[in-house]
Formats: sequence, structure tokens, C-alpha cells
Amino acid sequence: MSLLMATIAEPRLLLLDEHTAALDPKVAAATMELTDRLVTAKGLTTLMVTHNMELALRHGNRLIMMHAGRVILDVDAAEKKDLTVPQLVQKFHDVAGEAFATDRALLD
Repeated sequence: MSLLMATIAEPRLLLLDEHTAALDPKVAAATMELTDRLVTAKGLTTLMVTHNMELALRHGNRLIMMHAGRVILDVDAAEKKDLTVPQLVQKFHDVAGEAFATDRALLD
């Protein structure tokens, strides 16, 4: 419901901060489908913050990964479409120089 309310006013920028984190997988999938439809239909620029690597790879046309408050990876749509979660985790390791610390990000 909050997603619909946020888009009724037709904002220029839609900010989504872990908007599926507390949802069960079925409701989260429906929420992401609705999000994609609204973003496309209204032509919204959207910033989605998520720790879920699968969502990060599946949605949007750009992926920016941050660590310790700084951007460490910026992947465009062409590169992103062929990435898998293990490859993304490896990129994190290569750039950050440390292991990816949370299993939560690896789960669907």
C-alpha cells in the first residue's frame, strides 16, 4: 500500500529502502512485480537499496555496490544481465579485498 501511495503524487524520484525485506517470498515477488510496472508506466527514476543480490541483479538497469560508505562497483545493464550471484560476490571480494559478510544478501 505504501508503494502505491508513494507513486500517486507522481514523484520524480522514487526511493525504495529494503521495501521487500520483511515480506514472505510470495508477497515480495508480487511487490517487485508491481514496483517494476509502476516504475515503467510512470517513467520513474528509482533508487532501490537492497542487500538481496538476486533482487539487485534482476531489477533495474544499473547496479551500484557500496562498502564502508563508498562506491566500490558500478555495473551497467549490459554487464549486469549476465552476472550471477556468485560472480557478484566474487566481484565484491576482488574490489573490497574481503569476504562478503552476510548470508542475508545471498538468499532469495
